[in-house]
Amino acid sequence: MIIDAILKINPDAKVTVVGDDIDTCTITWHDGTAEISKDDIKAQLPSDLAIALTDLRIQRDSLLAETDFYALSDVTMSSDMTTYRQNLRDITTGLDTVEKVNNVTWPTKP
Repeated sequence: MIIDAILKINPDAKVTVVGDDIDTCTITWHDGTAEISKDDIKAQLPSDLAIALTDLRIQRDSLLAETDFYALSDVTMSSDMTTYRQNLRDITTGLDTVEKVNNVTWPTKP
């Protein structure tokens, strides 16, 4: 994540990062890449909420993929399956805190 944050600021940066915590990591700049302050890098790091939502979406996408074959033209999707898939797509609606993300109630697959 630290390298991603650096590349948001300077897409051409040549850098090595040792460690996962911006406060304690070692950043080595290569090939004349101008150093970026740790405060500027921190400002580009994703929030805890963004990370939690990304993880949730990965889980949701996996569950949707398991039922994608129901959406094929030669398969008739039941209304229960349609509702289930829509509920999965809507799972992130209204999630504005990490606590809400962590307490999501997943719909039951029919």
